Formats: sequence, C-alpha cells, structure tokens
Amino acid sequence: MSPQPNAMPQVAELRGDLARIAQWVQPQTRVLDLGCGDGALLAHLKRSKGVQGVGVEISDERVLSCVQRGVHVVQQNLEDGLAMFDDQQFDTVVLSQTLQSMHNTEHILREMTRVAREAIVSFPNFGYWPHGWSILLGRMPVTGQMPYDWHDTPNIHLCTLKDFERLSHTLGFSILERATFNDQREVKFLAGWRSTLAAYRFTADPASLLRPRV
Repeated sequence: MSPQPNAMPQVAELRGDLARIAQWVQPQTRVLDLGCGDGALLAHLKRSKGVQGVGVEISDERVLSCVQRGVHVVQQNLEDGLAMFDDQQFDTVVLSQTLQSMHNTEHILREMTRVAREAIVSFPNFGYWPHGWSILLGRMPVTGQMPYDWHDTPNIHLCTLKDFERLSHTLGFSILERATFNDQREVKFLAGWRSTLAAYRFTADPASLLRPRV
C-alpha cells in the first residue's frame, strides 16, 4: 500500500549528541529546542517521555517538517532573541550544533538560562587534534563536523572544550554534565583532543539572572 500523502514522517534514529540530550531531559517536562531543525528531537521526546515541546526554527522547509511531525514550532531567527518567552517558562532549553553560528554568543547563553531551569548545548570541538595539524600545514581545517571552507562557513565562533568551560564560569554557570563524541562514538579519554563534538548540561547561578539583558 502506498503511503498517505499527509502521513507523518518517521523519526529517524537520533545522532549521538541528540540521543544523549534526550537522556538528560526528564519525562513530563517542558522543553524548548532552539534551531530545532526538522523536529526529530522534540518528536522523540514527545513520544518517549511525554514532554511538552516547542521548537524555534528559521528554515521554511524544516518548519514544515516539524509541523508534519506534530511538533509545535515558532518560525524566528534566533539572533532576534528569546523575548517572546517568559522567565523560567521551560524546564530545559536545548541549542544543538548552533552555538558556533550565533553572532552574540553570551547573549543567547544568558537568554537560555533565563527561559529555562536547565540549558543544554552541543557544538563542534575546535580542539580536535587534526584541526591543529591542518593549521600547521597552513590551512583552516575542513572535517566531517566542520565541512565548510573558510570563505563560506556559517561557523563564526568556534571553540574548544576549555574555551566553553571558561566562558561558562565567567557567566556564572554551573556545568552539571558533559559528553563528548567522535562521530557517533562517545569519547572519554583525552576528550579535548579526540572528540569532534561536545554536549554540556548546565544551570545558572541565580545571581547571574539578575544582570540586565543586552
């Protein structure tokens, strides 16, 4: 039998960082997914953990995919901020593989901790050892996790694990958990050198939330 024209797409197997993020999210909670893509994570969380999820996405095609999956999505550019959401409106906010393309990194991280109790980010690890080898050879790295040439990359704020942890400390965040990956495999030994991708779960010191918004 041929599929129905309006049949909801099947949720594909989650990639490594999203699978770990899904483990960190508690059942029956409220989740905001920033740059939610096709809605795969929220659809999975809704089905497996009964979460109430909202996604934010700019792409017309991906917004349509979210709608087809039954995911509540708001179409907006994240650079415009999260003013539409109230303080602590969500239990968890997720920003997956998007942080490195944001112009105002500190602002989006502060806004994440404003709108939710816990925040989760994942991003490419610029400290992955072949990147340094590529730079020694005189070229910007081009890898599976960062597949763009220097002149057309959307990645404007790349960082290492230590860079992110230092910024988190500066902003008054407490890191609760970290997971690092190379492709789909989790990496624990020498993660700063051997991982291509990192995911962090963190919260904000209440005092940091009192700072005026930019």
